[in-house]
Amino acid sequence: MKRFLLIIVSIAMIVSLTACGGSTNQGNSGSSDTENKVVINFFHRWPNEPRNTYFNEIISEFEELNPHVKINVDRVLNDPYKEKIRVLIASEDLPHIFTSWSDSFAENIVSSGKVKDVNYLFEDDKEWASNIMKSQLRAFTFDNKVYGVPFTIDGKAFFYNKDIFLEHGIEVPKTFEDFIGSLEKLKNEGYETPLIEGLSDAWAISHYMGTIFQRVLDPEILDKDYNPQTGEFTHPDYITALNAFKTLTDYMGDVATAIDHETARNMFANGEVPVMYMQFAEIKMVEDIGNVSLGFFDFPPFEEGKGNPTALTGAPEGFMLGKNAPKEAEEFLKFIVSKENAYKFTKVTGQLTAVEGAVTPSSASNHSLEAYDIILKASQTVPWFDNAVNISIADAFMRGGQSMAIGEMTAEDVLKRVQEEAATLRK
Repeated sequence: MKRFLLIIVSIAMIVSLTACGGSTNQGNSGSSDTENKVVINFFHRWPNEPRNTYFNEIISEFEELNPHVKINVDRVLNDPYKEKIRVLIASEDLPHIFTSWSDSFAENIVSSGKVKDVNYLFEDDKEWASNIMKSQLRAFTFDNKVYGVPFTIDGKAFFYNKDIFLEHGIEVPKTFEDFIGSLEKLKNEGYETPLIEGLSDAWAISHYMGTIFQRVLDPEILDKDYNPQTGEFTHPDYITALNAFKTLTDYMGDVATAIDHETARNMFANGEVPVMYMQFAEIKMVEDIGNVSLGFFDFPPFEEGKGNPTALTGAPEGFMLGKNAPKEAEEFLKFIVSKENAYKFTKVTGQLTAVEGAVTPSSASNHSLEAYDIILKASQTVPWFDNAVNISIADAFMRGGQSMAIGEMTAEDVLKRVQEEAATLRK
């Protein structure tokens, strides 16, 4: 009983902080200058730079153009964002406008019945709508209704140091088996950690596992298992896939389990490690350090793999509107996802967007333009694994992956735990 009361009090405190703005909100909604103004509550997941400053400037510009509007903003990073948005949905206090990943993450929010379908935005303003990539709308479409406006697009690939590959006569691998051979050669040439990742960040493990599952397993098996009502995760190819992940972690060294993704990225960008699996959104972060001759290659296919060998892991991210969002929140959303501001976003942050004409040689580097072309030409895009499956399944694989990396669990141990979670979801 005491524990139950503690949980209730904790949720109430989180909701209270959100409603009041907490330490991350701008402005004081109780001050006299906000009286008689339309207040928009805006929640995003970019408290880091340069995105945080960019959005603060966008807010100021919109408020200047619309003096009757006051925007309260809250922002937290990925994992806390996921937890907080769930609390907000449960508390009936969903922000007027907020960022959302696509696919199953967005679908779960839609199923709450607390967000607007935004078909009318596209129908009422065809000039604005014509700039949004139609191919990116599918990931926010459920029951033939669009519930989110895509803003960023992304993909995942192995970033590699071209100079190091050239120096040691290593070619871009064509298969996973070739890739292991390349890593082995780099290790023999003196690179104790030829591949790096910050395995303390569970989401980074999920990106590896999702791509490996997609490459190894039959898509019909994945469709069945990724559905909480039918998932079993009993196919032996999961063991093959998990062991492939373990093989990769063996080339990361002991340091990988003690660091986060950002630290690992800095090691790569400083030329300390030849290869790292990263999102195209990180290109500018690597370029800003400036010590690497940068190249990309897609996750190599497995010789016995049953999935699409050229599919690209990655998905759009965008904005949703709460059911009670005022008209001004709709206008603010369109203001963010305008051609002019999307261009500015790419130029400032280096991240690619779903707005036609925003990614150009004047807003993006050659590396980013190359990545943009890869995304647009992908034969298939596959959502991030932690957004493609139920969170309890994702967590079992992610935590299991961490335990595998340090030798505390085997592939069989991890899969057994996943199967137990899947059985609970099927009940």
